[in-house]
Order: sequence, then structure tokens, then C-alpha cells
Amino acid sequence: MARRILVVEDNLDLAGLVQMHLRDAGYVAEHCSDGQLALERLLAEPFDLVILDLMLPGMNGLELCRRLRAAPDYLPILMLTAKSTELDRVLGLEVGADDYVTKPFSIRELMARVKALFRRVDALAEAPDTTSEVLHIDALEIDPDRRRVMLDGNEIRLTGREFDLLLHFASHPGRVYSRAQLLDTVWGYSHDSCEHTVNSHINRLRAKIEHQPDQPRYILTVWGVGYKFAEHV
Repeated sequence: MARRILVVEDNLDLAGLVQMHLRDAGYVAEHCSDGQLALERLLAEPFDLVILDLMLPGMNGLELCRRLRAAPDYLPILMLTAKSTELDRVLGLEVGADDYVTKPFSIRELMARVKALFRRVDALAEAPDTTSEVLHIDALEIDPDRRRVMLDGNEIRLTGREFDLLLHFASHPGRVYSRAQLLDTVWGYSHDSCEHTVNSHINRLRAKIEHQPDQPRYILTVWGVGYKFAEHV
């Protein structure tokens, strides 16, 4: 069955172009130009992905993303934004977007991101259920089923990508990963120009789970290679 995607974009020309290419790729692409109406549709109807503009009438993309992440069912979110500052990108990721594309973007790049998100969803669905048990590592508790992280008994709010990254590390203690390998495994795509994304995610993750982020105990840097999760904490 073809995957169903909702394009939430108030620029009708851009939305039409994106829909056309999605349909050419075999997806069912629908459109909504209002944030509030999009939220109502997404909570009432089954979709496999939402491509979400940041600036929208009715409800902006950040608030819509927050509302979707508060819902019980997980829906992949690819955020579009005309803004290019790091703060705007970080805000989108912090409220739960899985990935982002900054306008102006190429359709080829957008389609690659869409396919990468679906590859990651498929990989998670097909992977053997070896990480469903709760992981207890020192003061950390990682619950894969509930996608919940506790530190010293307090819940730590992570974005979807931060959780996937932490779970991947914690499930393979001691194994060293390059940035490219982490992009392939956790993000579903790899490109040299995207490797800074790994650094920024790890920095934010350390700020949330490490008692002293500048002296990490869990996620360690292996200089000249990449990162690893500590074997004995």
C-alpha cells in the first residue's frame, strides 16, 4: 500500500510542486495550508509522514510539531523552513522534528530525506526485538517501548532523533562509530556536509544526560575517529 504523506505548506505553488514529485515517486500526497486544520487531520486520519512548513497560518509549525509529539502515536516529521539560522533549526529538532530542510531546497534533496526517513522507519520495524527491555546504566534508565529516558529518577525530555541516537549507543557499549556511520544508522543517509549534524546532536544529548557535559561519562569522544558509549560507567 502506498504511503500517505501530508504536505503542510501555505505556499500553494511550492506545495503543488512537492506533491507532484511525491506522487511521481509512488506516494499518496495530500495538502493542507493551515496549521490548525492540519493538526485536526493528522490526529484523526492515518498518515505515514508529515512535511511541515515552519511558518503557517492558524498554528505555526513549531507548535504543531509539539502537539503531534504529545499524541500517543509516533508520526515522522520533516520540517521545512525559510529561516536559516542555527537557532531555528535547533528549535525544530528540540520540539521533535525528525529532520529538516532549509528553503530554498532542491526537490532531489527533499526526496532523499523522505526516502531516508522511511528507510529508518522500516529498519526499526524489521529489526529483531532485542532492545525492548529497559536498559539500566548507572543513573540512566532507557525504556525503548515508551521511548522514555530517566536520569536519577527524573524524566529527561529528548527529541526523537536524540532518543534514537542514545538508544543506539547504549545498545552497543564500547563500539566506536564514525560520524558517517551514525548518519547511516540513525539518520538513514550520509553525506560529508551533514556530519556536523551528529556533533550538534551529541552536544545537546550530553547537555541533557551528563552531569558534567564537558567531562562526559556516557558518550565518549574517540579522537580522530568518532564516538562510543562507555563500557563501564
